[in-house]
Amino acid sequence: MAEIATIARPYAEALFKAHGSEAASTSEWLDELAALASNEELRQFASSPKSSAEQVIGVMTGALKSSLPEIARNFLRLVVENRRLAALPEIAQQFRILMNASRGTSDAVVYSAFDIDAAALNGLSGVLEKRFGRKLNLHVQLQPDLIGGVRVVVGDEVLDASVKARLEQMKVALTA
Repeated sequence: MAEIATIARPYAEALFKAHGSEAASTSEWLDELAALASNEELRQFASSPKSSAEQVIGVMTGALKSSLPEIARNFLRLVVENRRLAALPEIAQQFRILMNASRGTSDAVVYSAFDIDAAALNGLSGVLEKRFGRKLNLHVQLQPDLIGGVRVVVGDEVLDASVKARLEQMKVALTA
């Protein structure tokens, strides 16, 4: 959604410029806030004319596992007062992109039919970093319909080495 991305970009850039040196800790609390902001009921509550900014902030800070640093409270207040709560997940995503770009890394999602142990993930990480030409932050998600193998998504690049993809290729070859 281009409009949300356009709204989120200045917030992410300003936050990164202000706290780029503390990007890892900033990313943690920003991801927590983004997860809360993705809740539809909370967004409805926040968009209600009967709800004040203080009430929304109170609900959000009460729902968090840990207390927010002062900068996080100020940022949350800014987002809520400007009625940009729906853009918070996109702000977090764009902040992570800026953080990764400054470190020369990328986020990668590894979809697998089965759990991957630490040793296998380490080996896979080395192969994928060589294949994509950059340091990767791997996140594993289970997707049983892959049958076997893995599917890796890095930004807009996809490497599909799953059994499901190979079966689809065989199907196309046999029906052609």
